[in-house]
Amino acid sequence: MGNLCSKSSNPPDPFAQPGRVLGGGSGPNSAPTRAPVPQTATDSSKPVTKGGRALGSSDGTSGQNEEARSAAARAAEERAAKQAATSSKGKLSSQLAAQKAKTQNKTLDDMSQGERAARNADATEAARRWS
Repeated sequence: MGNLCSKSSNPPDPFAQPGRVLGGGSGPNSAPTRAPVPQTATDSSKPVTKGGRALGSSDGTSGQNEEARSAAARAAEERAAKQAATSSKGKLSSQLAAQKAKTQNKTLDDMSQGERAARNADATEAARRWS
């Protein structure tokens, strides 16, 4: 009889070999590969500016920022006016607006009137059955 767990018939265990370092190459002596440096990073034709604009300095860009802000504000106002002009969105929207406009007391009054009407209908039906 043969050995059930013999080494000759089983494939080699991958964890029986010595391990590798994470990020290592395919072999133990392979050097790590590096990505090539992009051409724009080594391009020296443009001067490199370090940091941003100094506080208090005005180089004329604040006027452009103000123009952009005012243009954005105008566009937002136009969108809001257009939205308000096309406020007739349909039956459901108007019903929802009417429901939101109700106060809590008005809502409770409407509910109680419905309950009273249902009780009156039940009482009328009971009186008809009694006769």
